[in-house]
Amino acid sequence: MLNNQELPQVLVRRLFFQGRKFQFEVNKLKLPNGAQGEWECIRHPGGALAVPVTKEGKLVLVRQYRFALEGRLLEFPAGTVEKGESPETTIKREIEEETGYSAKKWRNLGKFPLAPGYSDEYIYAFLAQDLEKLPNPPSQDEDEDIEVVLMTPDEFETLAFNSHEIDAKTITSYFLARSFL
Repeated sequence: MLNNQELPQVLVRRLFFQGRKFQFEVNKLKLPNGAQGEWECIRHPGGALAVPVTKEGKLVLVRQYRFALEGRLLEFPAGTVEKGESPETTIKREIEEETGYSAKKWRNLGKFPLAPGYSDEYIYAFLAQDLEKLPNPPSQDEDEDIEVVLMTPDEFETLAFNSHEIDAKTITSYFLARSFL
């Protein structure tokens, strides 16, 4: 939780939907100035993301279909932090499942809120280096349709600045990792 001077008072908290990965709430709040209103919030356990870099200096991304956008995006491998799991455990599993690579060298890049206007989700970002292609990678999740894409940092930056193909968590994490590349 962020450190703030005076916080709104929660008057009523209503759970509208409990899903597999998140829940949706509508909360009635009283602001410090006395005004009252309702705010929607998606409660999410957080996600872990890796910026994977091959020994040759290429970035490993995945192109996958995102239903909400009705199209495919380029993203770094990522996944939801499961209950009782650390972000480090999550991303080590996800990178293997989504890309078929494992990393020998890891660096924590920090965490950041993904969409604080409507969600409490944080992304835990890591740099994954010294990658090795797995001889027998684990199967992708049944509901995933993923294509692995390799590109140079220059190719990535060109796309990031000139297209809408790359999502915000991927761009943010790349720039957190950039000084280590």
